[in-house]
Amino acid sequence: MDLTEILADTREMVECESPSTDLAAVARSAEVVARVGERRLGVAPERIVLDGRTHLRWRLGPGPSRVLLVGHHDTVWALGSLATHPCTIEGDVLRGPGCFDMKTGLAMAFQAAAGQDGVTLLVTGDEELGSPSSRGLIEEEARLAEAALVLEGAAPGGALKSERKGVSLYDVTVHGRAAHAGLEPERGVNATLELAHQALAVALLGDAATGTTVTPTAARAGRTTNTIPAEGVFSVDARVRTLAEQDRVDAAMRSLSPVLEGATTVVTGGPNRPPLERASSAELLERVQAVADRLGLPAVPSAAVGGASDGNFTAGVGTPTLDGLGAIGGGAHADDEHVLVDRILDRTRLVRALVADLLAAPTNRTDLTRAGRP
Repeated sequence: MDLTEILADTREMVECESPSTDLAAVARSAEVVARVGERRLGVAPERIVLDGRTHLRWRLGPGPSRVLLVGHHDTVWALGSLATHPCTIEGDVLRGPGCFDMKTGLAMAFQAAAGQDGVTLLVTGDEELGSPSSRGLIEEEARLAEAALVLEGAAPGGALKSERKGVSLYDVTVHGRAAHAGLEPERGVNATLELAHQALAVALLGDAATGTTVTPTAARAGRTTNTIPAEGVFSVDARVRTLAEQDRVDAAMRSLSPVLEGATTVVTGGPNRPPLERASSAELLERVQAVADRLGLPAVPSAAVGGASDGNFTAGVGTPTLDGLGAIGGGAHADDEHVLVDRILDRTRLVRALVADLLAAPTNRTDLTRAGRP
């Protein structure tokens, strides 16, 4: 395991910008990631293009895969970001767009997986968009694995992410009736007022006791200032810790009814990612603590976080999942995105040893065969 290699690989990937929304950029990035991975793993990946987005899959060894490593190579950073946020290492701090979320994690994953038969490494290209094209691929691979390890950046202090909230996304559209705002406003049905009623009702669906947040976000209504608006729409971001809460919020959203006479409401959208509940990570969390102890590393803290990742999908199909195993740093999506260089090797050693520990354990699956696998 070589820190110099990890840093060089990270730089190579960071310096190929890969905003999720640019298909050509994601394709270029996939080629760079494929080259780096082949250099470390000794085998080329499968290139899987879905809806124009390029994903990469390595399967190591001739037998069935037991451990799935998950990562993504797309970022939120627009083309040209390197001009203002170059990839640099100053002291023990690595900076650059996407270095923490999550290209350093990819470089670490290559080192952790190298030479370990029974591992599948899946690197997707649309995670920052909610994985619209890769979700089925992720879930399919997770169903074939005994454990999924996600190399997203760690929580503050290097904590592993043992819980992630599930995400549901909605649009609430209200329809009213247009009228002249000065001459005969009484003939209209004001969509802005109906929008306000609905937004207040939606906000009340949150539950602090269970950690559920239901947040009206972007909104618009009407087109001209002197017209009673006939239509409006607002978006809703819902975050939940349990499937039961996700189901409750979904049922409540679909039961919204208009307040103003003559208005109508239409709710679209729904659950985007299921929650990664603590039960999904508990056994792996115990195992990683035992591995850290054997390596002489400090105990690894864990944390529940509100953000979602592809680990939500692996947990959602019933595969034990542990997230936040990647780089230690911070500033994801922000100007201060960074990685702590002096924490890279120990975290990579931990992941590699955890993979080896999982592979050495007796299998608890009897249906893992390559027959019929894509």
